[in-house]
Amino acid sequence: MKTKWVFSLLAVLLMSATQVETPVLGRTAAYTIGEVVADFRLKNTNGQQVALSDYRTSKGVIVIFTSNHCPFAKAYEDRIIALDRKYAPQGVPVVAIQPNDPAAYEDDSFENMKARAADKGYSFPYLLDETQEVAKAFGATRTPHAYLLKRTGDRFVVEYIGTLDDSPQDAGSVKRRYMEEALNSLLTGRPVVTTITKAVGCAIKWKGL
Repeated sequence: MKTKWVFSLLAVLLMSATQVETPVLGRTAAYTIGEVVADFRLKNTNGQQVALSDYRTSKGVIVIFTSNHCPFAKAYEDRIIALDRKYAPQGVPVVAIQPNDPAAYEDDSFENMKARAADKGYSFPYLLDETQEVAKAFGATRTPHAYLLKRTGDRFVVEYIGTLDDSPQDAGSVKRRYMEEALNSLLTGRPVVTTITKAVGCAIKWKGL
């Protein structure tokens, strides 16, 4: 009887060890380098829904959590636009996501997001993370907070997490462009050397806090 119980326990442990985890939203841990990102679907400023899976023919995606009100996000705005214009034609477009609770800052309301995207002529989607579930899944804490995802088959894997470059306030003082370094490695089939940097920006305003 004892032997039968031991074999049953071993079988359960073996199944648990070999089971492939499916990424899901609602998770509590942040994505790490090399981890598969779960598909998500959010509302764009043009009223349409945009999903990560919509980019299944691209080489990757630059996901940037940003906002309207944050001075750091404003300082990076033109750099984000330039990043999309440079790399979207190479198969790695930008997807911007606004995760803040608009009750904390009216500037971050959906209506103001629409106005901002139109005024600046965004060439990329600007999505509202109304439930904040996507930001939590990614582990985003700041605006801006950037992630480079590489498409592998029908999945997207995290290649880089952090800031876009080493000069959060002055674009003219940039010495290292971390995101572009990672992008150039991805596009030439080389491993990303600097995979994580510290995101510098305004803390995300979470609902209920």
